Amino acid sequence: MPVFGKDSLILSGARVNPATIVGAPSARSHTILCAISLLSNRRTPMSVGDLAEAIGETPVSVIKFLMTDLGVMAAVSQTLDVPTCEAVTEGFGKVVAGEDDEDEDDDEDYDDEDAEDTAMDLGVALDEDDPADLLHRPPVVTVMGHVDHGKTTLLDAVRDARVAAGEAGGITQHIAAYQVEHEGDPITFIDTPGHAAFTDMRERGANTADLIVLVVAADDGVKQQTADSIACARQAGVPLIVAVNKMDLPTADPNRVLADLAGYEVLTEDLGGDVLCSQISAREGTGLDDLLGKVMLQAEVLDLKANPDRDAQGVVVEARVEKGLGTVATTLVQRGTLRVGDSFVAGEASGRVRALIGFDGKTRYKEVGPSTPVSVVGINGVPEAGDLFVVAEDEQTARELAASRSRIARERKSSSYQSSLLSSVAGIFSGGFKECREMCVVVKADVQGSAEALARSLSELKLEDEEAEVKIKVLVSEAGEITKSDVAVASVTPETRILAFNVGANAAAMDEARVQGVPIEYYSVVYDAIESVESRMQEVLSPTPEGEYVGSAVVQEVFNIGGTGNIAGSKCRDGIIKKGSNVRVMRGDKILVESKVRTLRNFKAEVDSITSGDECGIGLLDFEDFQAEDVIESFVVK
Repeated sequence: MPVFGKDSLILSGARVNPATIVGAPSARSHTILCAISLLSNRRTPMSVGDLAEAIGETPVSVIKFLMTDLGVMAAVSQTLDVPTCEAVTEGFGKVVAGEDDEDEDDDEDYDDEDAEDTAMDLGVALDEDDPADLLHRPPVVTVMGHVDHGKTTLLDAVRDARVAAGEAGGITQHIAAYQVEHEGDPITFIDTPGHAAFTDMRERGANTADLIVLVVAADDGVKQQTADSIACARQAGVPLIVAVNKMDLPTADPNRVLADLAGYEVLTEDLGGDVLCSQISAREGTGLDDLLGKVMLQAEVLDLKANPDRDAQGVVVEARVEKGLGTVATTLVQRGTLRVGDSFVAGEASGRVRALIGFDGKTRYKEVGPSTPVSVVGINGVPEAGDLFVVAEDEQTARELAASRSRIARERKSSSYQSSLLSSVAGIFSGGFKECREMCVVVKADVQGSAEALARSLSELKLEDEEAEVKIKVLVSEAGEITKSDVAVASVTPETRILAFNVGANAAAMDEARVQGVPIEYYSVVYDAIESVESRMQEVLSPTPEGEYVGSAVVQEVFNIGGTGNIAGSKCRDGIIKKGSNVRVMRGDKILVESKVRTLRNFKAEVDSITSGDECGIGLLDFEDFQAEDVIESFVVK
């Protein structure tokens, strides 16, 4: 692996063997970009200006390549990580002489220790602020835990609101951000869903937070989403504060909760650990001052600071489409100051700030600083929850960068599809192929995070038997009401349904859906939508036969009658079977064929019908492949 430095030896060409270079140490050749520092023998990031000088290009050319080919926004003075330097140098067709294999071993250690997001992952080159410019900022606290353990009720009590009552089923189904004050000090809270379908949203909440308040019900203990939240916190490297909730209930058992948490290596101070813990009742409002005091204590230990005197950077918490405002993105400013009129880019979306609305939905700001949640109006497109929000130099730069990211995303999806197609073809030739049946859906939701979470959960659903498998294909996953274009997309593929999650359809879309015969299903609780789709998947895997059942016979033996073909020696077990009637042959749960009764004999006599208990010989049109224990069902189509 490479080491970048200002004095690297860089050559042009497709492939260079370092052993052929005078004065170069012996090493294996590199077919990808490699840069080896001749001074430090260590992998080091480089600034855009230094990298441009090293590869013999102008800084403007490098910045343009970063934006158009990699979707990365960077300035000349900003530092690029090693993988991004590799991609840039390779993009300009440069090959660099390599060092010996010992550097390869060092690089493997580096990879293990420094597996952080690159500029290509983030879409921006992040630079460090001068410590002299840093000022104290409010802590950002994510509230996490199992569904129905009282996360949103806790926030209700803290900010004296009624949010949970407004959520379908009393559970949070998207991320929400608020700011409250405790003894004059502001605290930013982020509420995350507890349902399993929202794992990604919980992870985003953890990744944007300084602290995590883990809410555990005193009468229920540690559950699956509690464990998932602990894993998210560890992965993000964020400290925990445990809030044992529902202490007002007679069945509350805080000792059990602490013991359960110890099983996940979360040791509170009561058990000799270093994790702060408060016993509260969100419903009664008790213990909240103690919890907030411990939040501020932990924040003081962390010494949280940010530079407010710079262009703003932040993260999109959630995005939605509102009438009269267009796309609105709830954004958490992490550093810098965001102002009305700033041009920005967020993922594949861009825009110019038209308005900054407070979390109460009423207050309008001219500017907001670090650790402040705010709704940003003026976005073209709908960004994904978790996208980095960065102020750009001007609106044209923001648009070009967003367009480049969209193109790169399409290319990646195309590459992924081709890989999947090749795998399917390989499966066919290897003999391990099952019939693949797809159910297509269009997902529309109130916020982008919910649309993404529901689409992800549906895409992971899979039902299969010995011969076939059923998967879900999400054609569209967006925030906003259902429109005619959504109906048009759904009408292309037969049996496609539109799932509306906490949104409605406009009049034109409803009329178009009736004309096209596209069903629209409305849900307000995520697991209701998932269970409904799973039920239909079972129908696709094992379809319910059409027609009204009238009788059946079990095949006992198969006879070959010369000139007539195979006849099923059967016994009618119930109902009636008539000559010329519609029948289906069942083998286990599988329908082999639907046909008509060609001949029907009772002993040697040709008969018109048989009833329960009769033995008979049955011959069908265009089917003779009977086996013992097959079931011949007779039905009438009305």
